Amino acid sequence: MTIAPKISLRGLRTFCVAAKHHSFRAAAEELFITSSAVSHQIKSLEQEFGAELFNRTSRILGLTETGKSLYEDVSPLIEQLDGIAASYKKANRRRYVRISVQPFFASEVFVPHLTEFSAEHPDIDIQVGTSDETAERHPADADLSIRLFRTPPANLKSHLLCPLRVVPTGSPEFSQTLKVKGNKIVSPFPIIVHTSHPKSWTKWLRQADIELPSDSKVIRLDSMIAVARAAERGMGAALVPVIGGDRWFESGSLIRLFDEELVMDTSYYLVYDADRARDDSVVRLRDWILANFT
Repeated sequence: MTIAPKISLRGLRTFCVAAKHHSFRAAAEELFITSSAVSHQIKSLEQEFGAELFNRTSRILGLTETGKSLYEDVSPLIEQLDGIAASYKKANRRRYVRISVQPFFASEVFVPHLTEFSAEHPDIDIQVGTSDETAERHPADADLSIRLFRTPPANLKSHLLCPLRVVPTGSPEFSQTLKVKGNKIVSPFPIIVHTSHPKSWTKWLRQADIELPSDSKVIRLDSMIAVARAAERGMGAALVPVIGGDRWFESGSLIRLFDEELVMDTSYYLVYDADRARDDSVVRLRDWILANFT
């Protein structure tokens, strides 16, 4: 059957949907138009073809012989066009991956390298969340997370990235005032404590066999970024993560006060629900993280 060029593709699609449902109302609901618009498009087609396409005399909307022939010829073509359009939409649809990252790891390690992933995968947009620093959990709204856990979380896929290692640091000016005699610090030595790790200084002092002055001031802060910034400003000594802190050490804004490192009882894990591994975008980000941060 040859269709004149002026025949409306929209009208043909409307005709096929109405024929499939045997109802103008059902066609209108599927196409998000009014029933009168469906009726108008069908009448326009009938005028173009010079023949009725539907029998309107019975309770059930049925096709005439011309309508049946047209439906058999046109319906496969409409389905093919829909498939082609869907494939182009899928090919050009931007994909999003949501990842939750411990704030200090995010700002000092993950985000500075994220441009490399974006350059390799320009079709994937990354949404980074850095809330809830202390809780050992994988946020429900995240596809992936890089967080601190004592043990791998149950019922989730996890990959160990690295243990959390910390080292005493201070500003260059603070480091110049540091004096140690034997195993005792004899210069003023205020310490900055991360409230999520309140015993870390006690553990480090015991491990390093170092004694603090009896009158050492204690400053407590609730984020690692705040801890590092306070140390940078000369407020005292802080236990800063080695991984992430290296950028501060290289710039000279923080100085290692001692070589002794403390391995904490928590480690950075990459965590995700096993079902998310079926998503190609999630898999690509996961593999990139494992290749760069383990």
